[in-house]
Amino acid sequence: MQKRKRFVEFEEDNGTVLRYFHHENGGGLVASSAEVDATAWVDGSAYVEAGAVVRPRVRVLAGAWVDRDAVVREGAQIGSAAHVGPRAVIGRGAQLGPRVKVGPDAHVGAGARLGPDAVVPAGSRIPSHRTGARRTAA
Repeated sequence: MQKRKRFVEFEEDNGTVLRYFHHENGGGLVASSAEVDATAWVDGSAYVEAGAVVRPRVRVLAGAWVDRDAVVREGAQIGSAAHVGPRAVIGRGAQLGPRVKVGPDAHVGAGARLGPDAVVPAGSRIPSHRTGARRTAA
């Protein structure tokens, strides 16, 4: 049986080399400067970028992407193919459905539930416990 590499490197267009490690719980790729709790699940096809923080019991599902300096609080779920934009904050226990797009600097409140394909515009705020419909959630 062939062993999986401990890390993966990508080179950006400007020559910067980015190093990602496989998360122990799920195998997803986590940037070396990201902070992901050991109890979080990061699917093997998901990414957590540099400076991002993923707290305990978070689930980052298939194809999801937690962008630079974003914060995902305890017990939240990031749906398949969802994108949490740079510096966005996802509240405790929030649930993002498949293909949700959270813009840069946006905040999704604790316990909020956003359905498939919802879009949270840059800089906007979704209150706690709100359910968003398709397209634009705020």
